[in-house]
Amino acid sequence: MLVLPQELTQSQASACLTLLLQGLRAQSSPEVVVDATALSRFDSAALAVLLEFRRETLAAGKRLRVRGMPRRLADLATLYGIGELLLSDPLPPVR
Repeated sequence: MLVLPQELTQSQASACLTLLLQGLRAQSSPEVVVDATALSRFDSAALAVLLEFRRETLAAGKRLRVRGMPRRLADLATLYGIGELLLSDPLPPVR
């Protein structure tokens, strides 16, 4: 399983994507799981990273599943019209 950092903003996006792509190359299963549970500080760059990683995952013939996406990020993805591309796990309840 690949893990997103606690903070993923524009300044960390390139390095994070590089690490995810390295992890993708090491994955042998047909499904790649990204754990977003730790993600607490982010901006729209987090969605850009996940979308690009999804493209690369699909190009490698694999499926992407994002686990533990924070509700705020899921809401942002839905607002941008890309929620169905990234949301694969049930969202946590609204607090």
